[in-house]
Amino acid sequence: MKRPSVDAWIEEIRNKDNNAGMFLVHNGVVRITPKAQVREGVKGLGPVKSLTVSYDRNKTGKAVEEALQMEGITDVKVWINEGELNVGDDIMLVLVAGDIRPHVINALQSLVGELKTNCITEQEFLK
Repeated sequence: MKRPSVDAWIEEIRNKDNNAGMFLVHNGVVRITPKAQVREGVKGLGPVKSLTVSYDRNKTGKAVEEALQMEGITDVKVWINEGELNVGDDIMLVLVAGDIRPHVINALQSLVGELKTNCITEQEFLK
C-alpha cells in the first residue's frame, strides 16, 4: 500500500484551517525485536521476520471521530498499511492537528492507543 505524504497532509490542513497551531505525527514501524520482548521482557524469541496487519475500518472511523471531538483538535489523518509487512516497513501514520500542544499530545496518545488496542490486528512471525 502506498504511503501518503505527511507533508501533503499538513499542507492540506494548513490550507483549510488557520487555527491549527500544532501538528504531531506518529509513524509506527515494524521493528526486528518481538513485541513480547519489548513490552514484557521475554527473552530468546529471535528476530521478527514479518508482521501481518489488518484493521477494522468502522472502528477506525469511530476512533477518528472521537479524536476530532477532543478539545482543541481541528483535524486528524490516519493511514494503516494492511497486509504482510517486513522489518522497517511502515505500519501506520497518524497525524493530529490542533490548537495547543497539550490538546494535541492528549489526542494523539488517545487515538494511537485506541487504534492499537481495538482497531488493528497484528500477528508477528519470527525467524
